[in-house]
Amino acid sequence: MTPAPALREALQRRVDAHKGDHGSLGIAGGSQGMVGAVCLAGRAAIFSGAGRVYAVRPSLHDGFLFDPATPELMVIDMAQAGQRPITAWVAGPGLGTSDAAHSMLRNIVSHPLPLLLDADALTMLAEDPVLARSCRDRDVATILTPHPGEASRLLHSTTEAIGRDRIRSARDIARDYQAIVVLKGHGSVIAQPDGHTSINATGHAGLATAGTGDVLSGLIGALLAQGVDALMAAREGTRIHGLAAERVTLRIGGMIGMSAGELIPEIRRLINEQ
Repeated sequence: MTPAPALREALQRRVDAHKGDHGSLGIAGGSQGMVGAVCLAGRAAIFSGAGRVYAVRPSLHDGFLFDPATPELMVIDMAQAGQRPITAWVAGPGLGTSDAAHSMLRNIVSHPLPLLLDADALTMLAEDPVLARSCRDRDVATILTPHPGEASRLLHSTTEAIGRDRIRSARDIARDYQAIVVLKGHGSVIAQPDGHTSINATGHAGLATAGTGDVLSGLIGALLAQGVDALMAAREGTRIHGLAAERVTLRIGGMIGMSAGELIPEIRRLINEQ
């Protein structure tokens, strides 16, 4: 299965295109000890067509300034990010919940740019009423991509309650935070603030491994950076992510041992197929 015609049209490239035509994604994350998350998200974003990708870290003083596997990923701090032509943000992969990370997140949520929140950003969103209000009041697209544990924190509920009614849970989060929600899991639920929902039919249990959510964030973020409508980015990004997992397991002979990084080349192939 290839990308939907509407997505192919949205990502069409002119013969005289340059990197500035295809968006610049800022990915806030990669605190000390968690740099792998932002590297996976950044690599996924590059392979998904973003013209530039920046790993924006709370601190540049703990050693990680360069990803040898993806030298195209530029590593900067928040002050430098203000001087870059960023067109969309992802916040959360390996961000941590330090005071510096919290300050970064407040700053990013205030930016009038499309935004995806995942992982640690969702934890801080759930714990900070002021940040939650800022999220609700945004005039531009916001996407939240919680797994059931993060969803339970956003709703001040339990993981068991989320699992009993995933559709209602996704709708409640979308309404409470005025955001598009991708509630991850078997049959990921994509919900809009007005209550409309859809169920993603791709993917399998092989995705239950560390880093696959970071890859999804980078993929959807890259689509946002390239100007794709937020709802289309959420739906198509989730669908392509699941299809990539299906292709990997066909190649390796099963689900066991599939790694998040293996999804990324398959995502690129799916986006490019006509």
